[in-house]
Formats: sequence, C-alpha cells, structure tokens
Amino acid sequence: MTTTCQLIPAIDLLDGRCVRLFKGDFQQVTHYDALPAELAARYAADGAEWLHVVDLAASRDGSAADQAPLFELLKAAPQRVQTGGGVRNSEDLNQRLVSGADRVVVGSLSAREPARFARWLQRFGPDRLVAALDVQLDADGLPWPRVYGWTERAEQDLWTLLDTLVAGGLRHALITDIGRDGAMSGPNLALYGEVLTRYPQLQLQASGGVSRLQDLTEVGASGAAGVIVGKALLDGVFSVPAALEALA
Repeated sequence: MTTTCQLIPAIDLLDGRCVRLFKGDFQQVTHYDALPAELAARYAADGAEWLHVVDLAASRDGSAADQAPLFELLKAAPQRVQTGGGVRNSEDLNQRLVSGADRVVVGSLSAREPARFARWLQRFGPDRLVAALDVQLDADGLPWPRVYGWTERAEQDLWTLLDTLVAGGLRHALITDIGRDGAMSGPNLALYGEVLTRYPQLQLQASGGVSRLQDLTEVGASGAAGVIVGKALLDGVFSVPAALEALA
C-alpha cells in the first residue's frame, strides 16, 4: 500500500522540561536534558514537518497551571504544532490557536462530552481539532476510552463514540492503546486496521509502542495518516531522517 504517513515527533512538557511518563504515571517520570525549543528545532531541521506537544502541567494542574513554557515553545517551534493536555473549555482551545498552534488535541472531553466537542468542530473547523482517544482493551478485545489520566472508563466503547464523533464532523483522531504507551512494545496494528476499516474517512494518528523502524513501516502500511513518536526518538533508538525513510 502506498502511504503518506506523517512522522510527528512528540515532546511532553512538564514544568518547562522535556519528559516522558511511563503509562501516564506522574510518579514514573523520565527527564531529558534537551531543551524543548532546541529539540523542536532539531526535529524540524531533520525534516519533521509536524510536532506533537503535550502540556502535562495543564493536565495535572488545570486552570492553575503555568502555561508559559507551552506558549514559548509554540512561538519558537519552526514546524507546525499540534498541542494537547488539559484542554477543558473553548477558551483553552482558542488560546492555544491564537498562540500559534495549528491543531489542538482534546482528550477526555472528546470522550466524555462528544456533543460539546462536535460543537467545537463546527466552530473552529475539523482541521483545527484532534480527538485523542486513549483506549484499553477489555477481556473480549473491545476497546474502551479511558479518561482523566486513564483513571476512569468512558461511558461508551470506542466504536459507539467514533460513530457519534464522525457524524459530528471529526476528521483527525489520535488513538493510543495505553497498554503500549511508553512501553516500546510495538504498536497495536490490529486496532488501527479496524479503525480505518470502519472509518476510512478518518485521518488516523497512531500512537504508542513504536520501538523500531519496522514498526513505522508497518504503521504506514496500515493506512494511518500520521504516527506519534516520542520515547524512541528521545532515547536515540533511531533518528528523524531514518524514521522518514522508513515511512517513505
């Protein structure tokens, strides 16, 4: 299959530093020496046209969060940026767009309040929003979105939720199998394949588990529009140019 899968390197911001959480746990944090703006510039120079930035402080602290590091990174980053973490209302969303984000990623709210999210799709446009759905498979293999830092299960399974969101105009969906996130255990290709079989019109961003270049080739062949890569790039498992070649 010919693919145009986009490499989207990820930077997780926490208190102005570049970090990674293991399976979303704030008690399991890895800090990296690279400054976020320098990392963004390096990724851009190496050929990555997009950057995925998660403001973990906003996720953790809500309206009390210091978002200055996020806005500084949005201003400094030379590539296009999509950013999520802690988006709780339309003001949060609009502030990020005004500050330079090209797309805003909405997590828990898109799963818990799909009607409200659909109104945002109409207001801001489907190309400015991404629904980020972190899912966990139940004993029967049915994917269920997890919300609020993965502490609660959403009321609808993934397929019921996507039926609603796609009918409301959803174009971009970032789907993570949380069992794979940060674990370097390989992406859930079966999940992505089923998403795209059911909703071929979606621009799917695959996330979680990429640990080798072959994973990227396989994600690209699945028909995904993009792939989020964080830990593998930060740990030097492979480079941006090598990743782009694997996706080409």
